[in-house]
Amino acid sequence: MMNEKQLTGQDTGHIHFLEQGPGIHREMLPAWLALEQAAKAAGFNLCIASGFRDFSRQLSIWNRKFCGELAVKDDNNEVVCLENLSDKECIHAIMRFSALPGASRHHWGTDIDVYAPNLLTEGQKLQLEPWEYEQDGPFAELRLWLEQNCREFGFYFPYNTDRGGVAIEPWHLSYAPLANQCRQAFSLELLTKELAAQEISGKESILALLPELYQQYIVNTAEVNFE
Repeated sequence: MMNEKQLTGQDTGHIHFLEQGPGIHREMLPAWLALEQAAKAAGFNLCIASGFRDFSRQLSIWNRKFCGELAVKDDNNEVVCLENLSDKECIHAIMRFSALPGASRHHWGTDIDVYAPNLLTEGQKLQLEPWEYEQDGPFAELRLWLEQNCREFGFYFPYNTDRGGVAIEPWHLSYAPLANQCRQAFSLELLTKELAAQEISGKESILALLPELYQQYIVNTAEVNFE
């Protein structure tokens, strides 16, 4: 089982880095390769856009969004103006699409964002936005295929519907056999301890809101047991 530093993205001992660059949990590698091959047989060049993400990178994303250096978008893909929002409102706006450092499932190496570059037209770049996976988007067929086949390999979509927390992410796959273990080992107490020791923007408000944020955004996902 992973230790606390691995659960919060501060230790890479559980990660296998693929030749293409992304990292995944080393025990997930056989399942990923099998899924990749099945997708290839179906005509999809399945690739990982984002795999393991460490704490420092997630912290950088958070701090840059909180101070306005990185855009924060709403459900309509419009940029949110944070200047007139309270810290609480800023935190909720960011967490709609970005995890708190220490709380990202990408820390575990069990969760990946996937796409198929062979479905993009020449010059078209990946955005990782919902429209790309919807009916008229370039990855619509990939999404449908994954919905029908990913469970065979142990994967599922943790953000498959809008539960009032994290927005729908049709690109985000989770490997249930390991992710379920990580979820059980993770806790509000662990996250509180890690964030209290960090220089994170909005820290005072985050810690005050953390029990609420934990329930709304962190554990508010689809639950799948393949056993």
